[in-house]
Amino acid sequence: MATLNYKHLRYFWMVARSGSIAKAAEQLHLTPQSISGQLTEFADTLGVELFRRVGRRLELTETGKRVLRHAEDIFSAGDALLEVVKDQSATQITTFRVGVSDSVSKAVACRLVAPALALAEPTRLICREGRLAALLADMAVHKLDLIITDRAMPSHLSVRAYNHLLGESELGVFAAPALVKTLSGAFPECLNHAPLLLPGEDFAVHARLMEWLHQHVARLHVIGEFDDSAMLKAFGQAGAGVFFAPAAIADAICAQYGVVLIGTIAALREQVYAITTERRISHPATQAIRQAAHETLSV
Repeated sequence: MATLNYKHLRYFWMVARSGSIAKAAEQLHLTPQSISGQLTEFADTLGVELFRRVGRRLELTETGKRVLRHAEDIFSAGDALLEVVKDQSATQITTFRVGVSDSVSKAVACRLVAPALALAEPTRLICREGRLAALLADMAVHKLDLIITDRAMPSHLSVRAYNHLLGESELGVFAAPALVKTLSGAFPECLNHAPLLLPGEDFAVHARLMEWLHQHVARLHVIGEFDDSAMLKAFGQAGAGVFFAPAAIADAICAQYGVVLIGTIAALREQVYAITTERRISHPATQAIRQAAHETLSV
């Protein structure tokens, strides 16, 4: 079975474009005899006639015209490939793929990840959100470089990844101003009978928060649990109930959602982990995230 000789194809292409063997030979810095021999060999390999002589000039056959169209496409694609390589060698853009667990505050995640876009080396950020199990599955098939979550990776999973504690924050208690006016007593007594919006069971802090509430709030009134931190805050913003979030970003939460901080729970600290495929953090973007965590999660 014949295989395509791209050198012969280029010689044919040059002759067809220039209109004569002599002109093509001059452009290719070869002798006309060499070009003529290569064209004959190319035509014999394909088993077709590519040119016919009309007087002293060459004219493409119908088959030759079809071959020329394909040659144009092939060499145009080659030129495009060279341009892509040239552009990438001039400015390498690194893709950094981050997964953020639903249970992590979006404000925290944004503060941590944002510095990765300010690196000296241009970085394209791809951010995915979801349950930790689904994110770990993506990391197992190399779809993610890093996961930001509120718990360490479970030890029973076979994913080859490593836990890095980025920091932790006391748990803050927030409510809309109109709701705060209806509360009575000092914190935490003011939570008695107060409508509570709790993080769902997917949050690492859920069980410890429930235990704390049973110890410090005589009359619990839980009106909702949420697996998504942004949805939890949205309901809190609407005045539906008191909600819980990292105190380290209290200023940002109060400004964004129009709520107030009514207390902090020193005994409960919400942790933030980075799960990476690196045993030791060396990726510049991950290092930037770790530094941002050190500056943000300081409570």
